[in-house]
Amino acid sequence: MDPNERYDAVIGLEVHAQLLTRTKAFCGCSTEFGGEPNTNVCPVCLGMPGALPVLNIRLVEFVLRMGLALKCAVAPRSVFARKNYFYPDLPKGYQISQYEEPICVNGSVEIDLDGGGRKEVGVARIHMEEDAGKSIHDLDAGTLVDVNRCGVPLIEIVSEPDLRSPREAYHYLARIRQIVTYLGICDGNMEEGSLRCDANVSVRPAGTDRLGTKTEIKNMNSIRHVERALDYEINRQIRLLDDGGTVTQETLLWDAGRNVAVPMRGKEEAHDYRYFPDPDLVPVLVDRAWTERIRDALPELPAARRDRLMTAWGLPRYDADVLTAEQGIADYFERTVAALGGDADRGREHAKAAANWVMTDVLRVRAERKIPVTSFPVTPENLAAMIGMIGDGTISGKIAKDLFEEMTVTAEHPRTIIDRKGWVQLSDTGAIGKTVDEVIAAHGPQTEKYLGGNEKLFGFFVGEIMKRTRGKANPKLVNEILRRRLDALRH
Repeated sequence: MDPNERYDAVIGLEVHAQLLTRTKAFCGCSTEFGGEPNTNVCPVCLGMPGALPVLNIRLVEFVLRMGLALKCAVAPRSVFARKNYFYPDLPKGYQISQYEEPICVNGSVEIDLDGGGRKEVGVARIHMEEDAGKSIHDLDAGTLVDVNRCGVPLIEIVSEPDLRSPREAYHYLARIRQIVTYLGICDGNMEEGSLRCDANVSVRPAGTDRLGTKTEIKNMNSIRHVERALDYEINRQIRLLDDGGTVTQETLLWDAGRNVAVPMRGKEEAHDYRYFPDPDLVPVLVDRAWTERIRDALPELPAARRDRLMTAWGLPRYDADVLTAEQGIADYFERTVAALGGDADRGREHAKAAANWVMTDVLRVRAERKIPVTSFPVTPENLAAMIGMIGDGTISGKIAKDLFEEMTVTAEHPRTIIDRKGWVQLSDTGAIGKTVDEVIAAHGPQTEKYLGGNEKLFGFFVGEIMKRTRGKANPKLVNEILRRRLDALRH
């Protein structure tokens, strides 16, 4: 039996999302990323004696958005606590967080599983806290500290230990990232550290309920790294137990270059941080009216939007998943469909055509140029105009490909480019018929083979006609006229 089949993995994720507020959690300093080191600071975020924190109301609004999106219960009263530990990038000697009385508890999120299933994953709590600074280890200068990040507002989303495989953890983290970006509270950029994930993992004999000793893995800056790190650590723990050893509770750092997790320190318990209520901050009080205002302002969430696209436009599940992976892409697609218009049946045709262009050409060019969809040079309205021209026979599919590439360079309306380039599709039946006759006459051997039963040569004739018309001939008319001419030769 595979060793992995003899053990169950138990995984819980702690996701830290850096919030898109303009100022820090407890002072007016800027949260801008990439500034000169140690410039976005003040006595409050540096922990100077006598400097008092003042809560940023946007931090509360953003955590409420996330809590309600994950179906959490919102506490009418929550309390900030001091998490005490010493590290060079923590000038106060403590981090303002929440411990015994967090603001959001008992939520859940539904994830999609490989193979088409779905799973509900519990969310134990979501709480508010501030970020620490950043230590920079320079071989020439030693350890340098940049405290610009000190005090930047975070929310921590703590899952229940409901995940049973690295792949499930991958899907869960991807869904959390998708939701925070849909809500507009975090940009989800793991490489820049605005979304960070720590994973707690243990293994136990299959079929048992007793939890094994857990380890915590840190320093994973992509969703793929989380999956790989968990896979590595689960297999390491299984090998250790099979060899008669025991798992030590410790914190590990993921080394993506070597694909290994290396020990960092013994894993702390809550009592190691000596939590106590922060005496400088009053409790946060959230009434029902405030909660309902936030709930009413929530956008359509990704899973609901995906299901609506499938129902309203008849899109396949794969298409709907791709189109709703990012809110900007979903908005771009729906604006394109709206610009195409039409009745219900026609709308479904338009939706599928728009989906195909967005999923292939739009996403390709966007990835090549590394630009946000909001800066994409082809507007949804111009893409819709081009798709409409394919539908009414103004241009062919081949011309459309060239036209789209030109639109990504000039950002012009497709009609402007068509008029300038002379790319109008040839739909004159007389002119097409003449070209068909010329191609048949010029390829006597192929004509004889076709008439003798080699139907595959039909595509050859179509290709030759399109070459002679430089791709401008209406493909539908080419097929109809060519078929009639060849059938007439048979009889």
